[in-house]
Amino acid sequence: MIRTSNRWLWQTVFVVILALLMTGLYQASQSINYNWQWHRVLPFIVDTTPKEFRAQGDGTVQINADNSITINLDYSNVPQQIPAYDTRRVQQGDLVFEGDVVASSDQWTIGPVTLGLWVTLKISVLSLFFAIILGLMAGLMRISHNPVTKNLAFLYVEIIRGTPLLVQIFIVYFFLGTIFDLERFTAGVVALSIFTGAYIAEIIRAGIQSIPPGQMEAARSLGMSYPKAMMYVILPQAFKRTLPPMAGQLITLIKDSSLVSVISITDLTKAGREVISGSFATFEVWFVVAGLYLLLTTSLSWAVQRIEKRLASSD
Repeated sequence: MIRTSNRWLWQTVFVVILALLMTGLYQASQSINYNWQWHRVLPFIVDTTPKEFRAQGDGTVQINADNSITINLDYSNVPQQIPAYDTRRVQQGDLVFEGDVVASSDQWTIGPVTLGLWVTLKISVLSLFFAIILGLMAGLMRISHNPVTKNLAFLYVEIIRGTPLLVQIFIVYFFLGTIFDLERFTAGVVALSIFTGAYIAEIIRAGIQSIPPGQMEAARSLGMSYPKAMMYVILPQAFKRTLPPMAGQLITLIKDSSLVSVISITDLTKAGREVISGSFATFEVWFVVAGLYLLLTTSLSWAVQRIEKRLASSD
């Protein structure tokens, strides 16, 4: 047991090491002579640029009693109406020309990076759901006494784990997607689910086989059928043991979801590339993208830790 004084000492050492690392990172960033412009990234996350109302032609400004703006156009019998705004930039009787800013309205819109984050979150959650179902089925087939189901599961696991995810994405999209008319998003979910399901199957198989055989024998002696014994006795114990490696595999899935950008799914990674091509803020954008991925994986890790603590307290 570490004493309180020693604990504070080691916490101080940790803080010092972290400060040294941050200092080294800052000095390294200065040595490359790069002009950091973090403010250019914010509009791609949440754009707060006011919406501008411009004159559609040359004319005269008229301020109405309800504070709305009417522009009587010189070359049109239909005046331009601006009923609502936040800031007015003209006065009664002002002459305006086509393209002049007459008023503006405060607003905020979701930027492309935030939209990419939403796509990544959606594709990750759907892939997690189907991967767990597929992995559970394949894991149970792997320990089956039926040679057909056992060999099928073995073949599935070995093929998927023996080929790169990028190749599988291309096969699913260009081959299966052509046969079954799959959209890009659906093809991405299918590829990620199949790939992750093979690894989850092995995790579940190892978790089930780590339970002493006496547990199944005891459940069967109480009159339980094999499926009931597996569901109510074996799987709950295996779930506790497989939770840490399962969490690691699910975190890996979130990071692997960046590969779906190769089939033109505008996820977080592809959105980052598109933003860089327009803003040229290369380092800033990639640091933000990395931070958002870290936010997703850390949230999942925190949720798994909470589940682990709850399961430990219930023992």
